[in-house]
Amino acid sequence: MSLTLSAIILGVVEGLTEFLPVSSTGHLILATKLLGYDPGPWEVFNIVIQLPAIMAVVVLYWRTIWAVVVGLLKGEAAAVGFVRNVAVAFLPAAVLGVLLKKRIDALLESPLVVAWALLIGGIAILVIERLARPGKQTGVGQLPARQAFGVGLAQCLAMIPGVSRSGATIMGALAMGVERRTAAEFSFFLAIPTMFGATAKQLWDHRHELASHAGPVGLPEIAIGSVVSFVVSLVVIKGFIGWISRNGFAPFALYRIFAGMVAITLLMRMGG
Repeated sequence: MSLTLSAIILGVVEGLTEFLPVSSTGHLILATKLLGYDPGPWEVFNIVIQLPAIMAVVVLYWRTIWAVVVGLLKGEAAAVGFVRNVAVAFLPAAVLGVLLKKRIDALLESPLVVAWALLIGGIAILVIERLARPGKQTGVGQLPARQAFGVGLAQCLAMIPGVSRSGATIMGALAMGVERRTAAEFSFFLAIPTMFGATAKQLWDHRHELASHAGPVGLPEIAIGSVVSFVVSLVVIKGFIGWISRNGFAPFALYRIFAGMVAITLLMRMGG
């Protein structure tokens, strides 16, 4: 299979899974393996194409983001609370991401870890969905700082490939009494600084490799995957909020369990 077609397929996978509680990184690692590639050398590609998916949030929620900027200039409590909560939630992953980088990189090369995380994560979502008692709908800026910090701690679980960043943050919020829509939107906004930081670090760490085209994929493939990821993400985000408001997260949990079981079976047959 050509690198261009592979980049398109992986871009579609990223766009479909980034904002769903199914783990985009996990699906990218499994898809890369199933396409016949070693996931390790594709690590930069798989992380960088997540940034355009996050940019889709900026495009779709630009009015909210602009209102926060204007509100900050005016000293409005809701805007200040919004920025405070995103910053507080971002901090734990930023610190642990630096401290645990080598261990995280090792896990990113293990499709079997992803498969088990999908399976266990699906079970966890079913349990939380059943036991959680979400409160009334509110805005991200109105959440207490302690809840925001709790969501940030939950996001740290997503350093394990297959756990799902959006799944960890949304389920963490639900477990602390945040209602579904606010939990999902908080996850979207928290993704902006988180993925900007992760992508910037990957580009800087691998700048010489990318510039010299020494790796298996270069800037053209990254560009193609990024465009596809952005377009698909726009469609997915629009439908996701309405879906979870009506149906909850159980369908995604069942999918994770099924996908995890299939992946474990296939990987065992392929020798891991």
